[in-house]
Amino acid sequence: MPWAHEAPLPLEQTVELLRGFRGAFDLGRDYVYGILARDESEAVGGSGLHTRVGAEAFEIGYWIRASRSGEGLGTEATAALARVGIELCGAGRIEIRVDPENAASLAIPRKLGFTEEGRLRRVLHGAEGTPHLRDAVVFALLADELAGTPVASVPLEAFDATGARVP
Repeated sequence: MPWAHEAPLPLEQTVELLRGFRGAFDLGRDYVYGILARDESEAVGGSGLHTRVGAEAFEIGYWIRASRSGEGLGTEATAALARVGIELCGAGRIEIRVDPENAASLAIPRKLGFTEEGRLRRVLHGAEGTPHLRDAVVFALLADELAGTPVASVPLEAFDATGARVP
């Protein structure tokens, strides 16, 4: 996410970034979500269900503004998106890839009951966007494992594009 390290972006760049996210969402290519303060006064992070890990699977990515870390926002967003991916979208696998040096991000899938599957070497981009500089620890949650994890007990309300609640 090189754009996150360059924030705040000029308004024109922010608008183009958001338009790109919306276009990919509408085309079913990638699903990026903002994480807002409860009163919607500020963006405190972002998350997404990413389709880059193959058919019937999603990768969840997340970031939280440094000033809001430690509040459980990343954990809450990750749990909700894991349920959406499995329960509403029918994914068989939810994957999370984490920089092994990012202790806060490593704690999220562990806390939620994801299984640590291993380490991939040099697959993550560097902070400035340079490809393949960092290793990743890979975590996964399979659909048939959901019921036995903390993810399953997280309250979830989902709505479609018209604002109708999705059962």
